[in-house]
Amino acid sequence: MRIMAVDFGDARTGVAVSDLTKTLVGDAWVIHSKNIKETSCKVAEEAKAREVSCIVVGLPKNMDGSRGFRAEKSEHFAQMLGNKLLDLKCGINVVFWDERLTTVSANRILTDAGKHGKKRKQTVDAVAASLILEDYLKSL
Repeated sequence: MRIMAVDFGDARTGVAVSDLTKTLVGDAWVIHSKNIKETSCKVAEEAKAREVSCIVVGLPKNMDGSRGFRAEKSEHFAQMLGNKLLDLKCGINVVFWDERLTTVSANRILTDAGKHGKKRKQTVDAVAASLILEDYLKSL
């Protein structure tokens, strides 16, 4: 089964899914929605359809390790996602992963690749989700 990573955002949420061997990022995309319930439903449905065993939600801690407003929003999203997964009866676990500096790293990667402006804005969240997934897969 695969592992999914989510970089939750207010308007765009990055999602990445591993390959079947749980060693590489297999696919990444962005969900465009400002509605947290709609986003959690889309993530849950994709997870079920792609036979995911675990969803890793990025937890954006402050640099000192404390939890701020963004972390609270991610925790709320993860709770809604968990409830939707229970409704779907698919037995997928939701875990958190410290995602400090992933968006900074994603922006750096896209800048180095020559992506600027709107092109970068449309893909940065998918790249950030891929980085969260890569870090989590390395920990396994």
